[in-house]
Amino acid sequence: MKIATFNINGIKARLSALCDWLDEAQPDIVALQEIKSVDDAFPREPFEERGYNVETHGQKSFNGVALLSKHPLEDVVRGLPGDESDEQARWIEATVVGETHALRVCGMYLPNGNPAPGPKYDYKLAWMERLHDRAQALMEAEEPALIMGDYNIIPQAEDAKTPESWREDALFRPESRAAYRRILNLGFTEAFRARTSGPGHYSFWDYQAGAWQRDNGIRIDHVLLTPEAADLVTECKIDAYVRGKEKPSDHVPVWIDISL
Repeated sequence: MKIATFNINGIKARLSALCDWLDEAQPDIVALQEIKSVDDAFPREPFEERGYNVETHGQKSFNGVALLSKHPLEDVVRGLPGDESDEQARWIEATVVGETHALRVCGMYLPNGNPAPGPKYDYKLAWMERLHDRAQALMEAEEPALIMGDYNIIPQAEDAKTPESWREDALFRPESRAAYRRILNLGFTEAFRARTSGPGHYSFWDYQAGAWQRDNGIRIDHVLLTPEAADLVTECKIDAYVRGKEKPSDHVPVWIDISL
């Protein structure tokens, strides 16, 4: 089963580009971020015509996450637990049942946090504390599960073409990376780094200053796996070529193959 995460940066603006990639890559499940659409306005038809079940957790003009799945999505939950006052649409999860295993799929769009320090950075770190709690619960369940999406975290210097330019950015500040490591240290496997080492692998290139043309990218889209899921994964790749297509998102898909 092929499962992908893709920050689409506006479902209406990138609908054609997304559908082209779906037709090329043929993923079974996709976690989308930054759909920037309320649920009722989400364009379901193009995905349903391709055989996908669609579940959304939307928000007008900002944020928003969705799951597309060629398998039924069961026990859908919208919103990250831990703060009932949080109105930002950044989390959706559901269970997918394969031939041999059930997989809990969690799609998320972690806050950017800039400018840092400041209220937006405080919100990012508080959100990551809630994420840690949910991740711990997934780990304690001892079942196949994954948390995938735009983490807005550059884990290591090798995950940026010019790490020195990100030193004070919320994506690379030590507090952000420490919070990310706390989640990893619960026992999660980061799918891409489990199979690919070294610099030069990115999932985001800014629209400004010719970042794509100069390959001035960062790797901020990640797939974290519980041990029970990590044992089933056979591959993890970044579809960097998608960034060079017409009217692209500034992110590209990251996908895994998993035996379910």
